[in-house]
Amino acid sequence: MDAKHAVLIFDGDCGFCTTTANFIARHSSTPIAIHPWQFIDVSAYGLTEAQVSAKVYMVVDGVPFAGHQAFAKILIVQPNLFLRAIGHALMAPPFSWLAGPAYFFIAKYRHKLPGGTPACKIEKP
Repeated sequence: MDAKHAVLIFDGDCGFCTTTANFIARHSSTPIAIHPWQFIDVSAYGLTEAQVSAKVYMVVDGVPFAGHQAFAKILIVQPNLFLRAIGHALMAPPFSWLAGPAYFFIAKYRHKLPGGTPACKIEKP
């Protein structure tokens, strides 16, 4: 898959998210624009602040993907066939049934993961 326009939108206030985004920037073989949602106009991507403050987004050629699907898309846009296969697997059952809850678990406890800080904790409204 050739992603002409790939954008990763993440929570710039979260140390874990920033560390993960920086890792992706360093290791992606495909150019991906990476932006904290706090510093861009998310409506330009058809998203709201409520959406991007709740989950990470990967926008590929104007189509947004959230949560585990965002990470799957990061893999799918890579030229490496093995990574692309993993990305496609994460999008399809039965792997998607596990990837979704895994993303939720990681997001919920990101403040306890490497690079995480108390500011990373997602507070219930």
